[in-house]
Amino acid sequence: MRNNPDERRSPKPNRSLGRRIIISVITLIIVLAVTIGFMGYHYFQEALKPLNPKDNQVKQVHIPLGASNKQIGSILQNQKIVKSGMVFDYYVKSNNMANFRAGYYQLTPAMSLKKIAVRLQRGGTDQPIQSTKGKLLVREGINIDQIAKQVAATTDFTAKDFIALMKDKSFINQLAQKYPKLLASAMKAKGVRYRLEGYLYPATYEVKKNTSLKNLVEQMVAKTNQVLTPYYPEIKKSKLTLQEFMTLASLIEREGVNQVDRRKMAGVFLNRIRINMPIQSDISVLYAIRKNSKTLTAKDLQVDSPYNLYVNAGFGPGPFDSPSMSSISAVLHPLDRSKDYLYFFANTKTQKVYYSKTYAQHQAQIEKHSASKKDKN
Repeated sequence: MRNNPDERRSPKPNRSLGRRIIISVITLIIVLAVTIGFMGYHYFQEALKPLNPKDNQVKQVHIPLGASNKQIGSILQNQKIVKSGMVFDYYVKSNNMANFRAGYYQLTPAMSLKKIAVRLQRGGTDQPIQSTKGKLLVREGINIDQIAKQVAATTDFTAKDFIALMKDKSFINQLAQKYPKLLASAMKAKGVRYRLEGYLYPATYEVKKNTSLKNLVEQMVAKTNQVLTPYYPEIKKSKLTLQEFMTLASLIEREGVNQVDRRKMAGVFLNRIRINMPIQSDISVLYAIRKNSKTLTAKDLQVDSPYNLYVNAGFGPGPFDSPSMSSISAVLHPLDRSKDYLYFFANTKTQKVYYSKTYAQHQAQIEKHSASKKDKN
């Protein structure tokens, strides 16, 4: 029996529907491909332009030795100098631009890829430099880690570059040769965190264009040397090394309330040193645990560090911050050493400091003046 002709033709609509679906999918793919291609082309063309033609703020960029074009592109993108590191890499390769040199560069988001590439071919500087005028304030009583943050906030230099320079043995040796009276004992000290801690004098420094980071640091060291030069004979008579002297001055800087109390506190510390009694200053523990201010716990006071003067007698490795002339003068001219004071604490409400010869007297003073007090030892 023959099949119905209508039944033999029935699959045709299914094949027609399948073809339409395939055509639709292909069309969609083509449209997406064209769209993506157009967007990619647009992105590429935009990435060839300056990131921000109106942004002329200079950023200091470090290109390490041996960096590839791809790595340089990533650095520039991360520093927000170019829109795309990948496009930068393609651009320099397609234009046969190579032989980029390591160093520090002053670049802006307003620069074209060509201008940036040409600058990289010419070479940068071997150390960071200031490209815009500015001023740096080094406050009394701040340490090198804090100075690094201030440097980063007010100059073209980074905190990382500043800390790296603080650990640059070659640079520090050059300074020690230039300022032997100032740095001789610091160079001999054992276990120091930073050789120049305590020797970056608190003052305001003008950072001119093309001032290098090394030059800026040397200004601070030179200022310390200038301030201390008239007092070198007196310091020598005290039988303290300059490292020991500056260590006490750095403690007094953070402990002292007024000049009279600073001088009395210096006397207490020197009396403790004389009998090999730990100084027991909170400032030393805060430095050891790398904190600037916090309530110290019993565990903090026992931290294993040569800077912890709660558990270690003597001066420790060296200074804890940058002391002012007031604190330096206090150590030069301590008060009441003959009274044999070994303890003190300050009432933070009245700002009055109480001194004692014995621990029992010290505890009695604390009980008597317990309101708003802070045990300083």
